[in-house]
Amino acid sequence: MKKFWIRMCNVVVIVAAILGYNQAAKAHEAANAAAKAEADAINAEVEAAMAEMEADGSDDSAFGAYTDGVYQGTADGFGGDITVEVTIENGVITDLAIISAENEDGAYLTMAEDIIDDILEAQSADVDTISGATFSSTGIRDAAAAALEEACQS
Repeated sequence: MKKFWIRMCNVVVIVAAILGYNQAAKAHEAANAAAKAEADAINAEVEAAMAEMEADGSDDSAFGAYTDGVYQGTADGFGGDITVEVTIENGVITDLAIISAENEDGAYLTMAEDIIDDILEAQSADVDTISGATFSSTGIRDAAAAALEEACQS
């Protein structure tokens, strides 16, 4: 009889853990949906503003903080220099590509590439580094900052 009650207690604990996990997963899913909706709304506002500027014949360079063009920047990463290329269109960062990172560890560099999306979203190199690839992501971030500094001076 004692074994029966021990097993019943185990079942109750497992069921409670599963229910708690499901509730947390649903809350996380709802938060992600809300964040995506907010991001979509912001993107729609930006696109509407750009369309309005094009319709008015406004100077597109007034929209963003940067001068249109392709700029390169270099900074130290985990294994040496990292060089990136930043593309600016209509004053907005539209692309960031790593063009040289010869001595970087492939695993760290792959993880660090996640910072590119952060920079594009923030429209700035003022973003947090990637945990687990701190030096490589710092190299990408600092190289992007150097390129953006050049874009501001042009």
